[in-house]
Amino acid sequence: MAPIHTATDRNGSSNGSGNAATRRRASLNETTPLLAAGDFAPTADPEIAEATTNNTHDYDSEDEDGASADKPLPVGQILALCYARWVEPVAFFCIFPYINKMAQENGHLADTDVGFYSGLIESLFSLTQMTVMIMWGRAADRFGRKPVLVLSLVGVTCATSMFGMATTIWQMVLFRCLAGVFGGVIVTIRTMISEHSTSKTQARAFSWFAFSGNMGILFGPLIGGALADPAGQYPGLFGGVRFFEAYPYALPSFAVGTIGVSAVVVTALFVDETLVRKDVSSVLPSLSTWDLLKSPGVSLVLYVYGHVMLLAQSYTAIVTVVWFTRVDLGGFGFSPLQISILMGLNGLAQAIWILLVFPPLQHRIGTNGVIRACGVAYPFFFLICPLLNMLLRGGTPGLVTAFWVLAPTLLCIGCGVSMSFTAVQLALNEVSPSPAVLGTLNAVALSITSGMRAFSPALFTSLFAVGARTQALWGYAIWVVMVAIAVGFAVVSRYMPDYAELKKQRRAVRAGQGAD
Repeated sequence: MAPIHTATDRNGSSNGSGNAATRRRASLNETTPLLAAGDFAPTADPEIAEATTNNTHDYDSEDEDGASADKPLPVGQILALCYARWVEPVAFFCIFPYINKMAQENGHLADTDVGFYSGLIESLFSLTQMTVMIMWGRAADRFGRKPVLVLSLVGVTCATSMFGMATTIWQMVLFRCLAGVFGGVIVTIRTMISEHSTSKTQARAFSWFAFSGNMGILFGPLIGGALADPAGQYPGLFGGVRFFEAYPYALPSFAVGTIGVSAVVVTALFVDETLVRKDVSSVLPSLSTWDLLKSPGVSLVLYVYGHVMLLAQSYTAIVTVVWFTRVDLGGFGFSPLQISILMGLNGLAQAIWILLVFPPLQHRIGTNGVIRACGVAYPFFFLICPLLNMLLRGGTPGLVTAFWVLAPTLLCIGCGVSMSFTAVQLALNEVSPSPAVLGTLNAVALSITSGMRAFSPALFTSLFAVGARTQALWGYAIWVVMVAIAVGFAVVSRYMPDYAELKKQRRAVRAGQGAD
C-alpha cells in the first residue's frame, strides 16, 4: 500500500506546526464538546486525527463563529434523500431487461441491428444528460436544492412512464432523452447530502448514498423483467387485456412511475432545503464555472474523479461479457444463472465494503488515503479475471475446484476498490471552494461521467471482442489495457491536494478581503 502522507509530511513542516495543530484542537474541544469525545476510530498520528476531524464545510462554520461546528447526522433527511436516490437508478435500469426486444418490435429490426439501436438509445440518454447537468447544478446553487430536486423527480417520473408507451424507435429515443434532460436528481441529492454532513459524518452519509444506488441497480432490472409483457408472462391475470397487449412494456414503466410519484411526495413534504442563502451572500460570492475550474485543486480532483469512473464503467462493461464468453476465448463460460448469482454476490460484497469498512477506514487514514489504497489495489483486482481463466484453461479437476474456491473469494475481496467511488465524492466536497458552488462542482463531475458513459461501454467491449477473436496475448489483451489505466490512476492518486492547506489559503484570502 502506498504511504499515506499527512499535511505536515508533504509541506515539510517542523514541530512548530504540530504544536499549532495541538493548540487548535484544544480550542475546538473547548467550544465543541462533541470533538472532545475522541475519534470514531483511534489514530496514532495526531496530524491525521486533525485532518479527519476538521469540518468539511469549514467555509460555512469557521467564518461565522471562529469554531468548527459539528452536528449529528440528520438521519431522517439522509434516508429521505436516499429514497429519492434509489428511484433514479430504478428508473434508469428498469428498461434494460426488455429494451432489446422492445426496440426490435417497434423498429421491425433484424437481429443484427438490435444492439446498435439499443446502444444508440442509451448513448443519446447519456449525451443529453451531459449537456444539461451543469445547468441543473447552477440552478440548484441559484434557486435552491429542494425545488430543483422536486422538478427533476417529476420530469424523470413522467419521462419514464411515457417510455413504455413508445411504439417507434424514435419515440423511444425521445422519451429516453427527455429522461436525460431531467438529470438534476443525482447532482442535487449529492449536494444536499454533502451539506447535511460534516467531516465526522460524511463517510457514513455517503455510504448510505452509495448503498441506495446499488439497491436501485438491483431492483430496477427486477421490476422491468418481472412486469414486461404481462399478457405474455401472466396470461391468467393479464391475458385478453387489450391495453397490455397493445403496449406490452407499459406496466413496468407505470410501476416505476408510481415509485417516482411517491419520491416526489416524500421530497416535497419531508426534505429540508439545505442552501443557506446567508452563507451564499455574505461568506463567499458564487463563482462562474470557469473560475471554479481554476480554483486550487479542483481540476485535479475532477480528473481523478473521471479516472475512477472510467475504471468503473469499463470494468462493468467488460466483466459480464467475460463471464459469458467461452473459456478458450478468455472468459468463464458461465450460464445466465451463474452470472446472476455472481452479480448478486458482488453487490453484497460492495455493500459490506461501503457500509462497514469505508467509514472507519476513511476516518482513520483520510479521504486521500482511501483513494491511494484503492489505486494500489486496482491493478491487482484487474488481474483476477485472467488468472482465474488460466485455472479453467488448465481443465484438471483440481484446477477447476481451485477456480470455484478462489473466484468468489477474490472477487468479493477485490470489490473493496468500490470504496474509491465514495472517497472521490468526499474529495469533491473537500476541494469545493465555496458552498455556493457545490452544486455546480457536482454537476461538472457528473457531466464527465455522463460523457464517458456515452462511449466507454461500447469501446471497451469492442476491445475485448477484438482481443478474444484474435487471441492477442492469449485473449488477455484487454486486461493489459485495464491494468495500464489502473496504474495511471495509482500514480495520479498520489498527487491529490492537501485539503487542510487549501482551507487555510481560502481563509487567508477571505481575511485579506475583509481587511480591504
